[in-house]
Amino acid sequence: MAPGSLDEAAELLSSHGAAARLIAGGTDLMLELSRGARSGVELLVDISSLPGLDRISYEDGRVTLGPLVTHADVIASAPMRTAGLPLAQACLEVGSPPLRNRATVVGNIVTASPANDTISALVALDAAVTMISVRGERTVLISEFFAGFRQTVLEPDEIVTAVAFDALDGADRPNDRRGVFVKLGLRRAQAISVVHAAVVVELDGGRVADLVVALGSVAPTIITVPEAAELAAGRELSDASADITAAACRAATPIDDIRGSAEYRSHTVGVVVDRAITTLATGTEADRWPRQAPRLALAASAADAGPASTVLAEPSDTVTAKVNGVQRSAAGAAGKTLMDWLRDDLGLTGTKEGCAEGECGACTVHLDGAAVFSCLVPAGRAGGANITTVEGVASPGGDLHPFQQAMVDTGGAQCGFCTPGFVMSAVALLEEIAEPTPEQITVGLSGNLCRCTGYCSIIEAVRAASADVRAVRATSNDAVSVRTASDHAAAADGAERGAS
Repeated sequence: MAPGSLDEAAELLSSHGAAARLIAGGTDLMLELSRGARSGVELLVDISSLPGLDRISYEDGRVTLGPLVTHADVIASAPMRTAGLPLAQACLEVGSPPLRNRATVVGNIVTASPANDTISALVALDAAVTMISVRGERTVLISEFFAGFRQTVLEPDEIVTAVAFDALDGADRPNDRRGVFVKLGLRRAQAISVVHAAVVVELDGGRVADLVVALGSVAPTIITVPEAAELAAGRELSDASADITAAACRAATPIDDIRGSAEYRSHTVGVVVDRAITTLATGTEADRWPRQAPRLALAASAADAGPASTVLAEPSDTVTAKVNGVQRSAAGAAGKTLMDWLRDDLGLTGTKEGCAEGECGACTVHLDGAAVFSCLVPAGRAGGANITTVEGVASPGGDLHPFQQAMVDTGGAQCGFCTPGFVMSAVALLEEIAEPTPEQITVGLSGNLCRCTGYCSIIEAVRAASADVRAVRATSNDAVSVRTASDHAAAADGAERGAS
């Protein structure tokens, strides 16, 4: 059910009790429901369409994130790179672009895993969490928000409405305050942390006035290291580095799991914290921020208006959306993912199911102008939305998109199972960045896994398509000349409305 306001959402949670569950991005919750980890949930209260909740505000030296702010929103916010760099860096490490387009920062903290990257950043920034219910509003420090492993103080009828912290670059701070986030994962993308750390330091005349070291994946919850602050107080950061690192190692109580042994984690805590302290001491904490991190958001195909509220209570309830430029409706969406609705009810089988966990990218589609994993999106979210699947990428006349043609020419297309997902990500990348660098191509495709071969030919296809896209744009007066079928149909609809 999609309420019309936060107050209405709070009423629904209050009246339905434990049978109701709030959903925004849904990237964690959809997976938990499919695995049976959330039993007894009968109603999803979807607030993802409520206006004004996806804003990041910077007022009076305070940064406030609304409940619908995604990781991609944080990355795209230029002020965040100085006001809250550790959080921006943590968001850049979460999953891949399609996942970051849906996953919210608030959802990350509510899930409360000690491996969740943004939690340690927010703890180091001394953030506060505001919650509402029909009983009123309350605010707690994020360090007090977690009650244990994957447990929080959030009551079943409460909604997190804001996460706020003092900006690192706040004008009212006389001292130099800086921070950084460092992560160790088993691969460069789509990796849960083996160990991560967020460090925020305040320097007075070059000496440590305050220090917060927050560690993830080394205890049942994100932990801080008060001993490190005591040992570093009044000293230059570089001189205190060894003592801070040693204190962090002593504070960690890791376990053995599939990502690493306790012994390995105990050792790498020191490595991660040392790297963090070194970059802060030299003032190089922001040096590795990418020039333009691909978001895979298409300016040309975003819907004219936000999605309408959709109530899915019965199997017969209908979802209506513009799919590949054509208005489509189908019942039977209750309890389904967007992927299943597209495949089973609309017959658009180009969207493939690989992992159904947001890991492989085979189910990637464009939802209101952004690439997303459709296996992690509830079907009800499609109501009133503009969706493009791989069937809608070619032009209405049947001409392949430049990337599709390049996949043929370079031999990038393999068995066809993961290929549609690569097409959807690459098309979004090329619409966003006409001439992506090798690093941007790597990041843009990081959410897609190929089961057949290597990635060289696929990367070469992006490069070849980039040249074609730029050539077409150079000879066109249209700011965005390479369009999907969905974009052409939307443009035709607009022209028809204008004529009438």
